[in-house]
Amino acid sequence: NRDKEQYLGLLQAKRGEESNLLVVNTDGSVYSFILKYKEKLDQLNYFISKTQSIGNQIPSIKQAPFQEKSVQKFTDALYYPRFCAYLMKQERRTIGVRNRSYGIKLQVKNIIFENNELYFVIEIENKSSLDYDVNFLDFYVETRKKGKKKSLQKLLKSPIYTYHMPQKIRKGQTHQLVYVLPKFSLANDKRLKVELHEKYGERNVQLKIKNKHINNPD
Repeated sequence: NRDKEQYLGLLQAKRGEESNLLVVNTDGSVYSFILKYKEKLDQLNYFISKTQSIGNQIPSIKQAPFQEKSVQKFTDALYYPRFCAYLMKQERRTIGVRNRSYGIKLQVKNIIFENNELYFVIEIENKSSLDYDVNFLDFYVETRKKGKKKSLQKLLKSPIYTYHMPQKIRKGQTHQLVYVLPKFSLANDKRLKVELHEKYGERNVQLKIKNKHINNPD
């Protein structure tokens, strides 16, 4: 029966021409046999091994190799929010780096070093009479070149992870967040600059962090 799966237990033969029998096992292996009538059988039972299969109707599916990166991403997705939330609850020393403009106070409360990463605990306070819509918060490394032609070079530092990043800070409210950056250090002619930019407005706040705070985190 080509359409319905069934078991074969006994085949009754009649005189006639040679024929063939195609058997498909439940695991997809295919066997082919030539059938011919014979008055007396030399052997009644045959045990067929898998090596005698002529093919398989179910294509083999190669198992995907173990993906360490997928596991790492899953681990990071659990670790970062938990650790950042823990840092925000801790009563640690405040490094005292802050700036206030237009009634908006931007403060880096602490810098923590953990697992080759720097965690910046940041606080934004809105003491103005208007809500503050956050456009972006960026970190730059500034290099100060001395001499006759003084100049500044800025290099953007992209975060690995951001936690509790706000879209809006309503008037009278204070909001904390955490920025995670890869570990780095700064020479004496460099400093870290934090820029908070307002969306639909120009109340931008800048904060400059000396290299001593970056090179000596908690």
